[in-house]
Amino acid sequence: MTNSVIENIRRSLGRSAQTRLGPRPAVYPARQPESSEAEAERFLEEVRKLSGVAQMLSPDSVLDALKALAAEQDIRKAAVWNTPLLNQYQITNHLSSLGIELISPNASKHDLALCDLGITEADYLLPETGTLVLKSSAQKPRAVSLLPRVHLAIVRPELLRPDLHQVFDEARRDPYLVFITGPSRTADIELTVTLGVHGPKNLYVWMLEEA
Repeated sequence: MTNSVIENIRRSLGRSAQTRLGPRPAVYPARQPESSEAEAERFLEEVRKLSGVAQMLSPDSVLDALKALAAEQDIRKAAVWNTPLLNQYQITNHLSSLGIELISPNASKHDLALCDLGITEADYLLPETGTLVLKSSAQKPRAVSLLPRVHLAIVRPELLRPDLHQVFDEARRDPYLVFITGPSRTADIELTVTLGVHGPKNLYVWMLEEA
């Protein structure tokens, strides 16, 4: 039985059912990473190119950085992942000391959408594209990275991966991954790019220096 859709495609390409297939596209080898310092700087620079705010921080400067972020973005409500790293750096305690109301990361979508700030970690970082890869679980609800108007990801250099091959290999048993490349953006019919229409308008990435 002839498939009309396939036939229309063949006709548009100037082919027929008897046309031989061309050679398979080349399979490129996996990307080889540079030094840890070079990979970290490349990742941060790519985030900046995508309208994100990215910087390397020492653990001792986290409170000052949060204070500056709260003032710059007028942060009043925040939701924070309940994870060992964020607890280690006392993120919720710092926010409370700044007078910021804390909302449960497992709150309703409506309540999370009313938050000014969502703070997460990341599980993998892709330096070529400045992409954050986040696993989703009860302790890491994806809505925290998607609904508040500002998303802050606090990450570490050891999360850097050379390319997607390694990410997919390591995450093969994880049921859900979130890929974040820059703030939310969309374009209307006239191709005018607007940030924050379907997600966070601002993305901050703080890479903590190793102690």
